[in-house]
Amino acid sequence: MALGWIERELEMSGKDNPDIVILKYGLFSVEDARRVVEIAAQGPIAGETKAIIIAASRAYREAQNALLKLFEEPPLGTYLFFVLPTLGGLLPTLRSRVQVLPRQSSGSKGAGADTPLLIAEAARQFLVATREKRSAMVKKLASGKDEEERREHRDEALAIVNGIEAIAYAKMRQNVGHPMSYILPLLEDVQVLRGHLHDRSAPVRMILEHFAIVTPRQDSGQAPRDLV
Repeated sequence: MALGWIERELEMSGKDNPDIVILKYGLFSVEDARRVVEIAAQGPIAGETKAIIIAASRAYREAQNALLKLFEEPPLGTYLFFVLPTLGGLLPTLRSRVQVLPRQSSGSKGAGADTPLLIAEAARQFLVATREKRSAMVKKLASGKDEEERREHRDEALAIVNGIEAIAYAKMRQNVGHPMSYILPLLEDVQVLRGHLHDRSAPVRMILEHFAIVTPRQDSGQAPRDLV
């Protein structure tokens, strides 16, 4: 989406262009944020405009805070793009400094085009899971043999939370003026729980176990089947 906007609105070629920098992360850290600041400070190489795309599954709060000044006062001719699975992963302080671009149509191709579909599928699997299966999922996501695997599991947990949020908002849009009583409390829990998941020191297992309890199962009678 960001690359297409750059090519269309900034009239920059996306092929072998040194002034278009694409950075991809599973977890965006403070060290990564510092690197972005350094890259932005270098300015354009081949032309008068530079575009930096930062794509991440999630970003630490400290990392986003480290970008505040850069996004508030970017170098002349430099455009910054922060791509996350959902807006909920963006801190309010950073969100106030950016303009939200419309999502690509479902027919769009290119890197990351299938990400929303993968997130939605992970959420659907969680929604239809029995209590026992949810417990097994929580046990897996709260474990990891090393730091890298634990990060991957935390990313998967966030994908589930983000996907359920997206499904709930879509359901609300289908019932404009008549929000269902179970959706608003669920969305409130999503906001709180996702914030905790972005904290590296937070107990992942306790957070996910609570989320498993407050999220109604698809066929439990607590929520209509068409939630998923």
